[in-house]
Amino acid sequence: MKKFLMAVSLVMAVVIGVGIFFLNSALIVGSGYSSKYLCSQVFLADRNPDLVFKNDVLPTHPLFRFITNTVDRDKKTVTATAFGFLSKATAAYREGCGCTLLVETLHEDLLEQSRALKPKPERAHSKTWPNGEGVDFDNIPQNVDHARLMAVIQDAFQEPGTDTMRNTQAVVVVYRDRVIAEKYEAQFSHKTPMLGWSMTKSITNALIGILVGKGKLDIMQPAPVEAWQTPGDARAAITLDQMLRMSSGLEFEEVYAPFKDATQMLYKSKSMADFAASKPLGAKTDEEWYYSSGTTNILARIVRDTVGGSLPAVIYFAQRELFDRVNMYSAIIEADASGSFVGSSYMFATARDWARFGVFIKNDGVWNGVRILPEGWVRYSLTPTPQAPKGQYGAQFWLNAGTKDRSQDALFPSLPKDMAYLGGFNCQIVAIIPSRDIVIVRLGVTHDDSWSHESFIGKVLACIQA
Repeated sequence: MKKFLMAVSLVMAVVIGVGIFFLNSALIVGSGYSSKYLCSQVFLADRNPDLVFKNDVLPTHPLFRFITNTVDRDKKTVTATAFGFLSKATAAYREGCGCTLLVETLHEDLLEQSRALKPKPERAHSKTWPNGEGVDFDNIPQNVDHARLMAVIQDAFQEPGTDTMRNTQAVVVVYRDRVIAEKYEAQFSHKTPMLGWSMTKSITNALIGILVGKGKLDIMQPAPVEAWQTPGDARAAITLDQMLRMSSGLEFEEVYAPFKDATQMLYKSKSMADFAASKPLGAKTDEEWYYSSGTTNILARIVRDTVGGSLPAVIYFAQRELFDRVNMYSAIIEADASGSFVGSSYMFATARDWARFGVFIKNDGVWNGVRILPEGWVRYSLTPTPQAPKGQYGAQFWLNAGTKDRSQDALFPSLPKDMAYLGGFNCQIVAIIPSRDIVIVRLGVTHDDSWSHESFIGKVLACIQA
């Protein structure tokens, strides 16, 4: 009997130990998400942490009810734990860099990594948008029904039901390269940097395009990924083009749940690019389209390595060659603990700056008459990749093209087929419609299916006579 009780006790101890391990592993995703999200919203966007957690974080997943957050305003960190002691995760803010999770990294090491950064210079904003922040709503083009348009935008901020959570935070409508309407939720303004989530992928595309234009990269050549250079490694044949078009064949689970690739990469990896690059081939290159944030983070690291190999070098490159040239002065792409941009997910910019990028792409990568993206790059980026079953993806841009034989296969059948867009988690969108000379930005934190891009954009278009 004594041996039996000892065996039972041992089994119970193992079961409890395994349970705690799995619970801790699952909750580290929640604490990592919460600390990183709150850190950025508090120290970069200057928002109230209690409201952010209540409105943005808590409804995302039931696990967040067990998370407690501590904001240290002196150290500019946010630490999250589960049940007060499990799954501790800390994110730290650095001026000019935003927030980074401390994964296998000390806070002091993170600060040293960015010590060479100089403060951003102050910018003059007195010019008229898009070259400044001046907007004129008194002289709207006659073919715009402005009263109707403002009613549509006002409705976008209303909750259609008593328990819906569309949470629209900002809308900007641009017509003929001028802001003709905008609105912000009470705690936001045109000065508030806002998270684009996967809209960041399209920014990564532009950084690659600039390097291509400078002759630093060739997208038709194999991607310069050191981990793939072992003799006989089939991944060595993957090209930058295939990675941009999400057709590399590289194995990756774009699933946001515990123990899945996307969450392991974002919340448990010091180097997100290394995590993604370690994956084997899951299909032959260029035979299957599969949306992968991991692929984009490899591209982001290639950008860093090409421009100098350090975090300050890639920040200065992005500012000098893209953001400053198109007046996107608020834009910050946050980095992982290895000092590489999280090019898949973590760019903050004001709604107006997100709109500026839309105008930049609509105008073929030209700003104020100066070509920034190489000729043909935007056309390449907005051409459906052959493997995308509904013509819904180009090179780090979403498309509404449909297929050659069935245009009704488009993701939004009622909207123009030439619409391209930046899309992100929680229903972020920058819609670019060249045929109508229109860019529409909608930012928010939608937690259910109460928001419809197709309905909203359609209603906006109906207010502007073609």
